Amino acid sequence: MKSARLIGLAALALSAPAVAQVTLNASSWLPPAHALTSAMLLPLCQDIAKVTSGRVKCNVLPKHPVAPPQTFDAVRDGVFDLSFATHGFNPGRFPLTELVEMPFMGDTAEATSVAYQRIFERFLAKYDEQKGVVPISMFTHGPGVIYTTKRPINELKDLQGLKFRVGGGTVSDIMTALGTVPMLKPPSEAYELLSSGVADGVVLPKESPGTFKLISLIKYTTLVPGGLYSQSFAWILNTAKWNAIPPADRKLIEPLFGEAMARRSGRAWDTADEKGLAATRAANIQVITAGPKFVAEIRARTEPLEKAWIENKAKPKGVDGAAVLKALRDEIAKVTKEDKLGGIR
Repeated sequence: MKSARLIGLAALALSAPAVAQVTLNASSWLPPAHALTSAMLLPLCQDIAKVTSGRVKCNVLPKHPVAPPQTFDAVRDGVFDLSFATHGFNPGRFPLTELVEMPFMGDTAEATSVAYQRIFERFLAKYDEQKGVVPISMFTHGPGVIYTTKRPINELKDLQGLKFRVGGGTVSDIMTALGTVPMLKPPSEAYELLSSGVADGVVLPKESPGTFKLISLIKYTTLVPGGLYSQSFAWILNTAKWNAIPPADRKLIEPLFGEAMARRSGRAWDTADEKGLAATRAANIQVITAGPKFVAEIRARTEPLEKAWIENKAKPKGVDGAAVLKALRDEIAKVTKEDKLGGIR
């Protein structure tokens, strides 16, 4: 009887998993079809499960438990474990992230995101603005675009006095500098604002008109070479949950983070942008590309924002803002060249 019991216990031990399973509660406040959810978060979760042979997996929540601006704190406090933070939704809290939101940063989300992650690691991570969470990766959306309902935007004077929905962060200051009246609202409210006439336009990346069902409302689109602005995001993970993952599995997961996740995110956004611009053109919405005069006007109006960031936000933290901005732009140019040559794909 005793030997039978020992054999049974041995069989049970052999059948038990070698490592306890860890479940990451993941969440996105954007719809399931949005690239942030479908082409970034879900594939990351799938890869985490794959590299750990299912020992670490995600439980994607059916509904985001908090308002979008509360996401960072919710991950920090363990309301859920994995999501993305939109830095501009918390004005003044992440001042160093604002450097990537300046005009004319780049024409693709992939190049800007990869460069941003490299500059974050090289210069900014040590200042710990993402304190309380594990910053998986920094990234941006594609170049910001001007969408209007009343009139086409060909030059600075066309913007004067128009009311624009903006997403927070530096873009609000940009639109103020350009003579508009910005309204800080999430993109999910853009349809109501435009359809009711409360807003005359929105500034969003190219994918957004299709995503947020704005195609029937907008009449004019103005593309700005290099982008009117970018939005800073971070993929973040609850620290306690990360530490609960066995070291061997953390080692397997880590290659999915950092630059790899920045590239995945940027590339997915660029794909969504291509589809969004195609949908805009297919709807016969007028698409304008800002000419040299308009670009020069935007540059003249927004250059003081860069100087203000250098003096009032970077310098007080001991950051050489001018040098970091130059390094970021140089890195974006470098990544853009690498990608065109097929050097890093």
